[in-house]
Amino acid sequence: MIHNKPSAADALYERIETLIAEGVFKDGERLDEVRLAGDFGVSRTPLREALRLLSSTGLVELIPNRGAFVRQPSFTRLVEMFEVMAEVEAWCARLAASRITKAQVLLLRQTASACEAALQVQDYHRYYAENAAFHNMIYEASGNGFLAEEARNLQRRLKPFRRAQLSFGDRLSQSMSEHREILVALEAGDVARAETVMRDHIQVQSSTYEEYRLSITDASTAERSAS
Repeated sequence: MIHNKPSAADALYERIETLIAEGVFKDGERLDEVRLAGDFGVSRTPLREALRLLSSTGLVELIPNRGAFVRQPSFTRLVEMFEVMAEVEAWCARLAASRITKAQVLLLRQTASACEAALQVQDYHRYYAENAAFHNMIYEASGNGFLAEEARNLQRRLKPFRRAQLSFGDRLSQSMSEHREILVALEAGDVARAETVMRDHIQVQSSTYEEYRLSITDASTAERSAS
C-alpha cells in the first residue's frame, strides 16, 4: 500500500496520541511544550498545531494561561465509542456483502495479504496501517458515501486505542483470524455472517484495550514498589 507522508504537525499528532493511548502520558498530565519540542526535535509551531488537533478529538484539553493537559477517556467512554463503531462497521459490512464488486474483492484480498505479511513479522504498527486500509475498502464497498464518511470519522477517533490493543497478548493473530472470516463472508455474499463477524471484531477491541491499559498500570505499580 502507498501511504502519503504526513505533515510535521500530523506526524507529531500521531506520535503524541500513540503515547497517550500507550499510557506514557497519564490522564491529567500537563504537556510541556518546551520539553516536548526538545524531545521531538521540532519547533513549537507544528507542536502547537498538533496539540490543537488533539484537542479536537478530546485527547488533550487546552486551558488558557495554563497549557495543554492529557484527557484519557474513561473505560466507560471507550466502551460507548466502540459500541457505536461496532454497529457502524457491521452496517458497512452488511451492505458490502450484497454490493461489493469483483474488483473490490480483489483489492480486499490484496490488503488482507498485506495484513498477513505484517503479522508474520509481528509489526503491529504496520499491521494497523494495512488493517485501516482493509476497513476503508469495506466502507467503500458499502456503496453508501455518508455511512463511509461517518465510519472514517469514528475510525480516526479510535485509531490510537485500536492500534495499541494490537500489541497486547495474541491480539494480532486473533485480529487476522477475524479478518479472514470477514473476507470469506464478503466473498460469499453472506450478509448476516458479514454483519455478525464484523460487529464481534470491533466489540472485542474495547475489552482488549482495557486489559492492555491495566497491564501497563500493574507494571508501573510493580516498578515503583521495587524501587
